[in-house]
Amino acid sequence: MDNLYFDIWDEKEKEDVRRLNGPIFIIGASGFIGAKLFFNLQKIRDDVYACSRAPRHGWRMASVSNSNKLLDLDITNFELLRNIIYKYKPKTVFNLSAYGAYSRQNDFSKIHNVNYTGVLNLIKVLQESGVDAFVHAGSSSEYGLNCKGPSEDAELIPNSDYAVSKVAASYLLKYYGKFFDFPALNLRLYSVYGPFEERDRLIPTLIEHCMDGGRYPNLVDKDISRDFVYIDDCLHALVRSALTIGKLKDKDHHGISLNIASGKKTTLEDVVLCARKIFDIKDEPKWGSMTNRKWDLTNWYGDPSLANKLLNWSSKTSFEEGLKLYADWRKLADKNFKVVPMVAKAKKISAIIACYKDDLAIPIMYKRLQLVFTKLNVDYEIIFVNDCSPYPHKDESVIYELTKTDSSVIGISHSRNFGSQSAFISGMEISSGDAVVLMDGDGQDPPEVIENFVSKWQQGYEVVYGERVKRDAPLYMQMMYKIFYRLFQKLAEIKIPVDAGDFSLIDRKVVDYILKLSEKDIFIRGLRAWVGFKQIGVEYRRPERLFGVTTNSFMKNIWWAKKGIFSFSTRPLHYIQGLGVFIFVLTVFMALFYLINYFINPPSAGSGGKGATTIVLLLLGLGSFQLMAISILGDYIGKITEEVKNRPRFIRDKIFFNGKFYASTDEIVNISNELKKR
Repeated sequence: MDNLYFDIWDEKEKEDVRRLNGPIFIIGASGFIGAKLFFNLQKIRDDVYACSRAPRHGWRMASVSNSNKLLDLDITNFELLRNIIYKYKPKTVFNLSAYGAYSRQNDFSKIHNVNYTGVLNLIKVLQESGVDAFVHAGSSSEYGLNCKGPSEDAELIPNSDYAVSKVAASYLLKYYGKFFDFPALNLRLYSVYGPFEERDRLIPTLIEHCMDGGRYPNLVDKDISRDFVYIDDCLHALVRSALTIGKLKDKDHHGISLNIASGKKTTLEDVVLCARKIFDIKDEPKWGSMTNRKWDLTNWYGDPSLANKLLNWSSKTSFEEGLKLYADWRKLADKNFKVVPMVAKAKKISAIIACYKDDLAIPIMYKRLQLVFTKLNVDYEIIFVNDCSPYPHKDESVIYELTKTDSSVIGISHSRNFGSQSAFISGMEISSGDAVVLMDGDGQDPPEVIENFVSKWQQGYEVVYGERVKRDAPLYMQMMYKIFYRLFQKLAEIKIPVDAGDFSLIDRKVVDYILKLSEKDIFIRGLRAWVGFKQIGVEYRRPERLFGVTTNSFMKNIWWAKKGIFSFSTRPLHYIQGLGVFIFVLTVFMALFYLINYFINPPSAGSGGKGATTIVLLLLGLGSFQLMAISILGDYIGKITEEVKNRPRFIRDKIFFNGKFYASTDEIVNISNELKKR
């Protein structure tokens, strides 16, 4: 696998990397250029951080073993950005984040939000925190129609929303560089290609067709041109820019734009001829078999003279050399690194953690969940529900701190303690995952078991629950739990798995059906069984709490047992009825017996006191049976009363996300709706 991360930098270029001021942030590291820059730099120094939205979920970062170097960062969220920048205090920042460079990225509002507003947010925060070098990846698209070897002061005629947003960002950097001495450079990158590029792009598509079938893909007109720059040459330009910014004597150079180009016009016909030479292709290209895109131009190449002068940089790799290097990488990638043509949307899992007096365990659970989801290479969100933990426990503040630096963490606080079942429903309502995982916040549900849950889910099971084959608890408690689950299974009118608690993975389809159920007195593990679908158990050992002692007393466990039984069984009523009929029949037979015995063996004079004990015992026995029957009826009536009241199952006091509190009713409703759509 290490061969996949090779570069062609010489020792001098590597020394340039060592001279950079750190820490180093690479923003947009999930993308092609950002990922390759991260791989190159992190081989040389250990203070390099890959920053992007959910960096662990992209295929490029799948092999990164040190997840601490991957930071979840959304530059359009000012508060979250500010918190992370102040935490790490980067001195060199490469901004390679962008949206709209591909035809499939056509949300115009997102194009301008990421490419302009995001850059403005970065400038403002880095101005406050202090930065030595800010290198921004602009685009040759800024020249638009004026694309024939333009110098940096040529007229900009953008011809797309993406180009307009990039032009706006370049003027933003120029303004802050000139008037506020902000140490920035805007690099107008031309057609960068090489390892880790999206495989639906021109060069990867060409190589794939040439290697796999000895033919050419569909092509636009042969006169369409590009100015190709091999990826490692581009990355060295980024490094040289960061080193040069602080050394420029003329501060007017701060914020200027530089063309990162080879200066050579390469037509599509040139590309095809080069590929024919390298791959020995006999097939003839079908020109015009693909419609020209609106950004396809016949004279698209750059003038790199200013970059040559200021950065002492030039593109040293010829197109033919770069194509060979990329082809060699592809051969390795096909064997060791199964890259998809386009990154499919990763499955998303929502972990919902019910927390009560778990402030010490929450950070540990968070780290363990991160490691598990990173290993699984899935998208995820972690929803901590603070069920009104009392002072001195600080569940709310601990969760809030996590939201300040990780946008995948959501916090909910309830107005009072509604119980773990309501906490789970509260989290499920705002979750956006393809599946949810329910867990207690005390650490008794090991996050590592989720890997087995997901494996079963991927096999087609819609509910995967944990079966507690052993628990770290006193022997009498173990016996009580064993007895309860088997009694519950016998009494329930549906199939209830034994030794299965709330810890489970539930598919989104099943979650939606559970949320439609309107009952107020919730028992999740019963509802989970009641809705049906394809279910399976996964065995695991349930450990003790990470900290503190259990909040479940003996009486609380009795209450839990009654809750489950009375929610999913009416058999106690049938048993009362059956016992009543049995006693009635027994009473009739006893009456006949005593009546017959009275005539056969009449009582003698003075024997009136006999049988008093029998009468007392019968009265006590029947009386206690009646009280027990009434109490059982009372439990059922109590449940009916709760349902008739129609009170909410929980009340959210606040939601916290991205380091912000949402406390008013309208704010909570609005953010809840937004979170569901993530």
